[in-house]
Amino acid sequence: MTVSRRTLLAAGAAGALATPLRARAQGGPAGGPAAAPTIRLGVLNDQSGPYRDDTGPTSVACVRQAVQDFGSRGFNVEVVSADHQNKPDIGAAIVREWFDRGGVDAVCDVPTSSVALAVNTICREKNKVMLNSGAASTDLTGAQCSPNTVHWTYDTYMLARSTGGAMVRQGGDSWYFLTANYVFGQQLQRDTTRFVEQANGRVAGSAQYPFPETTDFSAMLLRAKASGAKVLGLCNSGDDTLNCIKQAREFGLLRSMKVAALLCYNSNIRSMGLDVAQGLLLTESYYWDLNDRTRAFNERIRSKTPDHWPQMTQAGNYGAALHYLKAVADLGPAAAKASGRAVVERMKAMPTDDDCFGQGRIRADGRKIHPSYLFEAKKPSESRGPWDCLKLVATTPAEEAFRPESEGGCPLVR
Repeated sequence: MTVSRRTLLAAGAAGALATPLRARAQGGPAGGPAAAPTIRLGVLNDQSGPYRDDTGPTSVACVRQAVQDFGSRGFNVEVVSADHQNKPDIGAAIVREWFDRGGVDAVCDVPTSSVALAVNTICREKNKVMLNSGAASTDLTGAQCSPNTVHWTYDTYMLARSTGGAMVRQGGDSWYFLTANYVFGQQLQRDTTRFVEQANGRVAGSAQYPFPETTDFSAMLLRAKASGAKVLGLCNSGDDTLNCIKQAREFGLLRSMKVAALLCYNSNIRSMGLDVAQGLLLTESYYWDLNDRTRAFNERIRSKTPDHWPQMTQAGNYGAALHYLKAVADLGPAAAKASGRAVVERMKAMPTDDDCFGQGRIRADGRKIHPSYLFEAKKPSESRGPWDCLKLVATTPAEEAFRPESEGGCPLVR
């Protein structure tokens, strides 16, 4: 199998139209054998901004690992990537270029919900495939669900139910939210508020801030402290989450409030250090040391990502890409290139199984189903190494971890 090492880099004055990718000829020389068809996967994410470590090059490496593990089955696979800079217009322009002139068949990752919703529309319009791992918006399996989209790794409902629900059960019945002012942050606050109020808790207040230009959270943190709430709910991710937790500790908030980092990864815990992060609760659907299969995957990919072991979003790109390629092989590459919708239908019809997430399935609304895991950041004395940061606290079964299909409003659900 041929795996391309080329990477489409963002370029241009507006920030980035990806360089056109020249498709390979599908026929051989006159009188010779026909060339094997080529399937192209485009990894679209943040390669240079606040979510680079949460997605970025490690997500690309995970897609390439899926191609390697898939093996050779009668067609070539190429992987390209581009930086959407967390801007919907840039992301949309790159994807249109990929589809119209680049020969790309499926788009992977797509963090930042506003970008993902734009790409979701284009994939449906162009009858291509969207394999979402990085975006958390439940709209992708709700009102804006598409027959061309699979939502693989996590969403705001799962995070709110697992981390938010755990905090309430521990006595955190009053909350103050610090929220990134875009789709992901707003939906995460909404979903967490639902679980807090269902448990007879209350929201004492909230503050929204402009993303991605905010780095100083001091004024908002002081208002949170003054609210008297027991829990500071962080409806953000990446560098913003790290900065909020570090600044909260500096201002002494952690002496009177618990922090609910509603989207946080093992890589974030390692970056903060266990002396800062110990005791923090977070939810992931993959962790490298969860079981024998996750450890086996981590061993295979460590040499490609030695300084940044994959967390759930990055591992989700592996699982989604691998299952997509299995569906292409089952359907046939010519039929797969002709219709992204047909590939997604085949993906839904086939049970999922990979080393990162184990066995699962894809529902009619495009939601991939697997368990979610509540972890606690270890004390420094409990850690056996630099990436040994989490201990398992609770597991939510696959059929309970995500919003019921009947509540989403997806027109694909009958």
